Amino acid sequence: MRAVTTGFITRCCASVWISRLLLAWALACGLGAVARAEGAALSALSVAREGDELILSARLDFALSPVVEDALHKGIPVHFVAEAEVLRERWYWADRSVALARRYLRLSYQPLTRRWRLNTSSEQLTNAGLGVSLTQSFDTLDEALTAVQRIGRWRIASAADIDDGGRHLLRFRFRLDASQLPRTLQIGSVGHSDWVISVERRIDLTQELAQ
Repeated sequence: MRAVTTGFITRCCASVWISRLLLAWALACGLGAVARAEGAALSALSVAREGDELILSARLDFALSPVVEDALHKGIPVHFVAEAEVLRERWYWADRSVALARRYLRLSYQPLTRRWRLNTSSEQLTNAGLGVSLTQSFDTLDEALTAVQRIGRWRIASAADIDDGGRHLLRFRFRLDASQLPRTLQIGSVGHSDWVISVERRIDLTQELAQ
């Protein structure tokens, strides 16, 4: 039994070391980040220390498919989720999460006023209730989408979360949340490219804050 445990730990450590080497190679080649995107692009991402807080700003680029636009015009809200996670790198095991922030966005069309409404909250927004959220109204869908795609001065963590030294990373994710769609649409949207808007990027936060 002891030999099996040792072998397992050895394989895990080897896997972690390989991941570390791949990330170091990417940084050495000037990539500066590891990213994955489906139907979206992340054209800007930065984190700055302001007093006791870490502030994130980002700019996303994506277009809604005709299917999604049609659903919106029929009064079906579309939800998005942005997630920022601060990780402390550990050479001997998986990275440790030290802070996690989420931003929920709900985009909807108001047929009576012919205006677009965007609700933003740190808590999940449901069709049953919007809870405490920031509400913005727009005359056009393009204006509303621009607000969705621009994330400015978002507090994602306390500076104290990274003051223990060591190397820290930031993992940023953004996606269209199809799980908030009506049940009938959820069944049809699973795996369908019309409903896939997703982007993820991982950057060296220690290096970012040192600039």
